[in-house]
Amino acid sequence: MDIRSFLSHIVQLEIRIRKAINTQMHGNFSSVFKGSGLEFSDLRQYHYGDDVRHIDWNTTAKGHGTFVKLFKEEKEQTVFFVMDVSGSQQIGRQNHSKLQTLKEVAGVLAFSAIQEAGHIGFCCYSDKNEKYMAPGAGKKHGYRVITELFKMQPENSGTNLRAALLFAMQCLKRKSLVFVLSDFIDEGYEDLLKAIAKKHDLVVVHVQDALESKLPAMGIVPIYDPENRKTTWVNTSAKSFRNFVEKEIIDKKAALITLCKQWQASHIYIQAGEDFVPALVKLFRVRS
Repeated sequence: MDIRSFLSHIVQLEIRIRKAINTQMHGNFSSVFKGSGLEFSDLRQYHYGDDVRHIDWNTTAKGHGTFVKLFKEEKEQTVFFVMDVSGSQQIGRQNHSKLQTLKEVAGVLAFSAIQEAGHIGFCCYSDKNEKYMAPGAGKKHGYRVITELFKMQPENSGTNLRAALLFAMQCLKRKSLVFVLSDFIDEGYEDLLKAIAKKHDLVVVHVQDALESKLPAMGIVPIYDPENRKTTWVNTSAKSFRNFVEKEIIDKKAALITLCKQWQASHIYIQAGEDFVPALVKLFRVRS
C-alpha cells in the first residue's frame, strides 16, 4: 500500500465514523477534539461559596486577603499519539500486523483531529525514540503527521513503554489529549500511565492479534519472540499451555481496563486486522 492508498483508506474510515457519530449523537463529533482543559487566567479575592481547591495559598500567605485562581477553557486542543512500534507489533495474520492496525487507527484519529483540533504530534517508541514530531498546527502539518506514521519502520525491536510515556510527559507542558497505542506487553509502566491520566486526557488503545490468545494445536513448534529475537519450542497441543496463554492475555486486558476506570481514562480494545470502526464510534460516543 502506498501513501495515496493509505490516505484514501483512512478517509473512507473516518467518513464512516463521522456519519455514525453524527447520526447517533446529533452532531457532537467535534466535541471529542475540543479543548477540555483549564488554563490559569487571573486572581481575585475569595467570595463565599468559591471552591476552596482554587485558593492560591502563596498569594494568600502574603496577608492581603484570601485569593482564588480564575481559569479559562483551553480552546485549542493538542492531540498527541504515543505509538508502540516494538517487535511484538509485527505479529499479525494475512499480512496485517498489529503495527499496521495501529497506523490505521492513529491515521484516522489524526485525520479527524486535523478538522477539529489545534495541534497534532506523535512519538513512536520501541526501546528507543524511533520518531518524534512536535505538536504543530495546520492541515499541512497534520498530513505530514499521517505520512510519517505511515512510513514508520522501526530500527529496534525491544520495548520500553515506560521510557515512551516519560518522553511524552516531558514533551507536553499543557493539558493534551493523549492516545497511547500499544499491546502493553511490558512491565513497570503503570505509574507513568497513571501520571499521564492525571495531567492529561488519556485514551488507551489496546491492540492484540487473535493468534496470541487462541493458539492452534499444532504440536511442538518454534515460537519466535521478535523483541528478544529468541526462539522457544513449545507444545501447542497441550491444553494446559493454551489455557495458560489465554488466561494471561485475558487477565492483562482486564487489569488494564480496571486501571483506566480508576484513573478516569478511556480504553478501547482492537483486534489486529479487524474492523475497528465500531470501537472508535463507541469511544467517541462515550467521550461526548
